Amino acid sequence: MALLLVAQSLLVGLTLNYESSRLQEQTDQVAADVAMRARQIAGRDLHGLQNLLWKDPATTRWRDEATELLRRNRPLLRIEFRDTKRRVTHLVESSYFAPMFTQIAREHMQMETEVACLAALRQGSIEYSRSYFVPMAEGDGLEVVDLCLPQLRASHGNTFVVATVGLRQLLEESVTQDVARSQELSFVESDGARLARIGFKHGAGVYLADRLVDLPGLTLQLRVDSVAGRPQLIPNLSTALVMGLSLALFAVVFLLARDVRRRAFAEHALADSLAFRQAMENSLITGLRARNMAGDITYVNPAFCAIVGFKPDELFGHTPPPYWPPELVDDYQLRHSDRMARLEAGQDPRQGFETVFIRRNGERYPVLIFEAPLLDAQGVQTGWMGAVLDLSDQRRMEELSRQQQDRLQATARLATVGEMASLLSHELNQPLSAIASYATASLNLLTLEAEDPQMPAMVRQAVTRIAEQAERAGRVIKSVHDFVRRRDQSREVISVDLLIEAVLPLVRLQARKSGTRIEIDLPVPAPRVRCDRTMVEQVLLNLTRNGIQAMEECTPLAERILVLRVRQIDPRWVSFAVIDCGPGIAAEVGRQLFTPFFTTRAEGMGLGLSLCRTVVEQHGGAVDFVNREMGTGTEFLFTLPAEAKSSKFPSQEA
Repeated sequence: MALLLVAQSLLVGLTLNYESSRLQEQTDQVAADVAMRARQIAGRDLHGLQNLLWKDPATTRWRDEATELLRRNRPLLRIEFRDTKRRVTHLVESSYFAPMFTQIAREHMQMETEVACLAALRQGSIEYSRSYFVPMAEGDGLEVVDLCLPQLRASHGNTFVVATVGLRQLLEESVTQDVARSQELSFVESDGARLARIGFKHGAGVYLADRLVDLPGLTLQLRVDSVAGRPQLIPNLSTALVMGLSLALFAVVFLLARDVRRRAFAEHALADSLAFRQAMENSLITGLRARNMAGDITYVNPAFCAIVGFKPDELFGHTPPPYWPPELVDDYQLRHSDRMARLEAGQDPRQGFETVFIRRNGERYPVLIFEAPLLDAQGVQTGWMGAVLDLSDQRRMEELSRQQQDRLQATARLATVGEMASLLSHELNQPLSAIASYATASLNLLTLEAEDPQMPAMVRQAVTRIAEQAERAGRVIKSVHDFVRRRDQSREVISVDLLIEAVLPLVRLQARKSGTRIEIDLPVPAPRVRCDRTMVEQVLLNLTRNGIQAMEECTPLAERILVLRVRQIDPRWVSFAVIDCGPGIAAEVGRQLFTPFFTTRAEGMGLGLSLCRTVVEQHGGAVDFVNREMGTGTEFLFTLPAEAKSSKFPSQEA
């Protein structure tokens, strides 16, 4: 009787589970089909919208084509044409729905549209906005998204076509009547808020399926809720009883035979599983170490032995382990005790930390350890399981990379000074000529000293002029020397006006040759940044030199102005801008402007802007450029971390 009861209960359970699985699979399939259909509908008639970009919106043909698009694609509720300033100049609304934006004007509900159009303009492709709610008459409303298509024209400015898509209408087009009768479908946000819903009945909340509808710039979450509840027990129980009573005799023999076979298969599978696990652990390059609650090692894999340089027999039962540096034994034991205390306090003891091991030959090397509680089959902790990574090769590669970067930066600085050699000679020629002239005048005055009592004063004045000109030449040479000399990277807090003053002598060398005026725009007081002074000065010099060279050929002499502007954009960041009045940067050049060894000048090395980006990103900032309107130049911008303000309450280390 007990055997029959078990068989019947198992049959009922399997039947219920099968029915639940079938309903869940059906719900999942509906979600996948609707998500695919929604993506297809959202991408439909994009070619027609793109054609509207290239037609005159003031013509009847444009309005007719837009009306035909709205008639053919019902989720499209409105089509707008926007000028270069993204203002609505022409629009057509769907005849299937009431006019939109009657309760709130369109200009007050286009923040999401502006963001999408700016993103589309930057990427040069279509872009969907985030969803927003449009109130309608009588307290009703629609949840919609805007599709922005930019027209990229360098000569006449960029115009846009904006199409408004209704989320509920998109669902209605994506769902058949049969699906709407058996499922409740809705678009929801990440927090569960419902944006749009269709379905003849509300879902039972038992069989749910979620799918993501990925659109350019927008991801919608589709939720399908079946109206079917859990399977009823009585019909399935009756079926199970009939089948169980009819097959009871055969079930007894079958279960006995199956039990024997399953036991044999289980033993064979267990042996294979143990062999596979052993082979997998032996093939790992990550060291594995198991310790009991007292901290003694109970298991290691070959990779761990290769990392520490000791055999398993030399590790088991040894406290402390031989790979612990003697001077750090107390610290490591304290760390283990702290981990135990965290476990007893109910806190998560799993953590990763970097430490130091010692090889058999006495070499110390860094390792990264991740440890977690080791639980048995009953869920009781029996020890700790750790994964160990040797960081020696990584540290060597990091040091080699740092040295390579230093050499590359030094080479770039030397190349920069080489290009400025002629300018430097011209700048030094003037004070040296003045020194020679004053020296000759001094000799002539000395010969007349006996005849004129005022001669000593004139001689002193001439010698003073010699000293001033010599100091001027020395300042020029010192500026070049300070820029070229190589030193270790060090971060310091410095005012931005000192950074500007440090590079101005070198900038003015080239500015005088090309007739460029230098304008400095600094706030008072000047903000302070934390940076490597030498590297940031190199960034400023590279950008200013590029700006001056950009104006040498195409910009009239009276319009050659280079502006250095600094602003504190928020408490954490300071923005630097180098603005020239050159012809701007072409789109094909801009895409690879920061690529190493890419240059548009025959004599250039192609390292300046690449090194600028490397230096700025090492400081945590970002560098970019913007072409100003009407071809009036280019603005290069980069950010550096501002000086950290002291907090009112000191932070406590956990």
